[in-house]
Amino acid sequence: MQNYFNYYTEIEDHFQRRRGTLLMLSTLDWSLIATWQEAGFPLEAVLAGIDATFDKYEARKAKGRARQVNGLAYCAQEVLRAVEDMHEAATGASSKQPPTPEESGFEATRIAAYLRHAAEQLRAATVPASAQLVFFEATTKLVELAASIENTEESPSMETLEQHLLVLEDQLFAALQTFSPAEQLLALREQSARELAPYRSRLQTTQIRQIEQQFLRRCLFQQNNVPRLSLFYMRQQ
Repeated sequence: MQNYFNYYTEIEDHFQRRRGTLLMLSTLDWSLIATWQEAGFPLEAVLAGIDATFDKYEARKAKGRARQVNGLAYCAQEVLRAVEDMHEAATGASSKQPPTPEESGFEATRIAAYLRHAAEQLRAATVPASAQLVFFEATTKLVELAASIENTEESPSMETLEQHLLVLEDQLFAALQTFSPAEQLLALREQSARELAPYRSRLQTTQIRQIEQQFLRRCLFQQNNVPRLSLFYMRQQ
């Protein structure tokens, strides 16, 4: 669970260390990380794929014919290979029980405060009028979840709560897609196409579609001041 919540930052830090610079990841890079996370790619496999990419880059550089690794998309094929290798190595091995969530940083009171803060942000979001009912219902659900967490003696199930939050986020995204102006959506899709162009030959069709959706989600949420709801983002507050 710790790796789950640190997934994005661990990958970003590792990529920067291997590249040797503090190159900030682009929106496209973050969308690709989200795709890996949603696909269940183990963090260790992603880091191994990044290492393999830079190892090959350094070998080519020594021969004077290297192309700079300027983004995570350049690592996509090696990440896929590392995931496949890890899966094959685990074939026949007994499944492990998922580790329990860490106690520090995910106390019930802090989670409840995070959910209420997200509800306040949703109330203040600048969304199309036709989408306001969906946002009102999501706000109400967040407040209910916060109250439920505070009023129970048992620790909340992080995985169950995370699934609730992702469902709410999907509903908000669907509403924004449905009711945002066509010109806004077209501009974002054109931007996505431009950023993806250098990497299309390195990615599978399914990956491209997932990245495009993640890109659109991220941009729509930012432009409408809508908070991301995943517990991962609680780490950033």
